[in-house]
Amino acid sequence: MRISSGKLLHALGLTAVVIFTLFPFFWMVSASFKTQADILSSPPVWFFTPTLQNYAEIFADTKVSGAIINSLIVATCSTLLAVILGAPAAFALARYEFRGKSDLWFWFISNRMISPIVLALPVYLLAIQVGLLDTHLVLILIYLTFQLPIVVWIVTDQFKSIPADLEQAARLDGASQFTIFRKIYLPLGAPGIAVSAIFSFIFSWNELLYALVLTRRNVQTAPVVATSFMSGYELPWGKIMATGTVIVLPVTIFALIVSRHMVRGLTMGATK
Repeated sequence: MRISSGKLLHALGLTAVVIFTLFPFFWMVSASFKTQADILSSPPVWFFTPTLQNYAEIFADTKVSGAIINSLIVATCSTLLAVILGAPAAFALARYEFRGKSDLWFWFISNRMISPIVLALPVYLLAIQVGLLDTHLVLILIYLTFQLPIVVWIVTDQFKSIPADLEQAARLDGASQFTIFRKIYLPLGAPGIAVSAIFSFIFSWNELLYALVLTRRNVQTAPVVATSFMSGYELPWGKIMATGTVIVLPVTIFALIVSRHMVRGLTMGATK
């Protein structure tokens, strides 16, 4: 079978992009199995004797396991709240015309325009005033303000792609608004909801700035603990890379589980 030069170049281009994208992950994972001497050697060591010493050290440290649990709590709760609140909002924006709709839509967009560093100090002072500093709740609430626009954007577009005839037929059968939302829009919009949930979860899981500002010892998340290994002139790259690998693993598993819905959600709007 002959392959045209165009397809060959396309395949080579895709292969180069995949290698360029995955190389940092390969470097992080391989470094997590190296000794400090192998990591710092010049030229780089490509063939080495793997060691689990870095993983043994981070799992022996209780603050790492506690930080992963904190990240799971914050990311899961904020994502669930964003989906629960965002899906009905997206339904209203997709299907109904009401006064102030464009202003509401701009408000959702403006939340993503603001740089997080601008709000860090006001949020920190507010958290102290209301007594929420170093709690799960403060991170869940602040992450929710950034996740809600993501959910509304993606799910609104998904709901708009659902034929209005289905809704009209349900109305003729006497279905209420809630029934239409629950039995028509939620099942058919599941791919978009899954995609928005993935993005929201990844954002919460990886977020560092607010976690660094708003937490102390009790509710430190995994990215904060990973940076805490860097102290003074000591840079234990093996422990840092092992912690990074452990942090990436749950998100990767979550993305693989819902990848089927993710592909459908990303392509459905394009073929509308």
